Amino acid sequence: MSPATRIVVGVSGGVDSSVAALLLRDAGHAVTGLFMQNWADDGAGECRAEDDRRDAVAVCGALGIPIRFRDFSKEYWDGVFRHFLAEYAAGRTPNPDVLCNREIKFKHFLDAARELGAEAIATGHYARVDAQGGTFRLLRAVDRSKDQSYFLHQLGQAQLAATRFPLGELRKQEVRAIAAAHGLRTAGKKDSTGICFIGERDFRRFLAQYLPAREGEMRTPDGVRIGTHPGVFYFTLGQREGLNIGGVRGRPQAPWFVVAKDVARNLLYVDQGHDSQWLLSHALRSEPAHWVAGAPPATRFSCTAQTRYRQPDQPCVVEVHDDGSLSVRFERPQRAVTPGQSVVLYDGEACLGGAVIAATDAPVPESKP
Repeated sequence: MSPATRIVVGVSGGVDSSVAALLLRDAGHAVTGLFMQNWADDGAGECRAEDDRRDAVAVCGALGIPIRFRDFSKEYWDGVFRHFLAEYAAGRTPNPDVLCNREIKFKHFLDAARELGAEAIATGHYARVDAQGGTFRLLRAVDRSKDQSYFLHQLGQAQLAATRFPLGELRKQEVRAIAAAHGLRTAGKKDSTGICFIGERDFRRFLAQYLPAREGEMRTPDGVRIGTHPGVFYFTLGQREGLNIGGVRGRPQAPWFVVAKDVARNLLYVDQGHDSQWLLSHALRSEPAHWVAGAPPATRFSCTAQTRYRQPDQPCVVEVHDDGSLSVRFERPQRAVTPGQSVVLYDGEACLGGAVIAATDAPVPESKP
């Protein structure tokens, strides 16, 4: 990469993007920061867009690099949030961070950067990119506890060719130390969590603004009514919090977990035991997959997979169907594999791609009148 490469860095007002910009500047590149507004901030969440904007401006000023601003709120609503709501309404649990990366950060942001004359973009993601045999690979970050390749698996060759991940070789504590050593105001700033670009807030209350609550029955898998719930789409498989189940006659004092949802009848099924049989599956079927290299390595192959972020690698066998969907069979049973989430495939450190989970072979309780 030429020392004079023009790079636009997505500056969010957090420590990671701050250090990404710093490292690229110090490497001699022509760096510009770009702050994206993707949600009309209502002040209800812990993550305040205006605070982040001020931090981004301050960091770029301290680094001596220009900053630009773009409002992608409409694109976020149309490309990410509409899908997010539709999935919840259907009883599935979507992963907005995956769509957000594909539709906003590595599509609209990339287009905006090119309009500014950039040759490449950069973000504060913890991941790596390399080229092998003329093909770009998406690799896990050195800091596996912060690795974000799971959320980036929808990226393709054109996007990876134009992207830099300056933090991929660093550990989080090193990033904070670099920020502190350079006096950046984001050095000790808390990492953002919650919904991508929306921030931390009471999730149930937030979702209720768009999907009104409808109370229904809470049952055991054998059909025994043990309480009520405020709406099935507020819950996800394996969830323990928020069930508000007290002592149940004839049942041991043990935690309850969501094991199934019947959206049509507004029923929520719960069972006791972290590894309840109703939560375990050996196989899943997906929607059509995306491949980082543009195509799968074979129509049938062995690899490892993650069905949720930060999950240890799970050995599996993958079969690619004619319509692009996948059948994935695991070596060991998996807990709470959830439709709407993503199954992401790996060959060692390399992310092969992934797909949205459509269904699993976990047992399903029979709905009784």
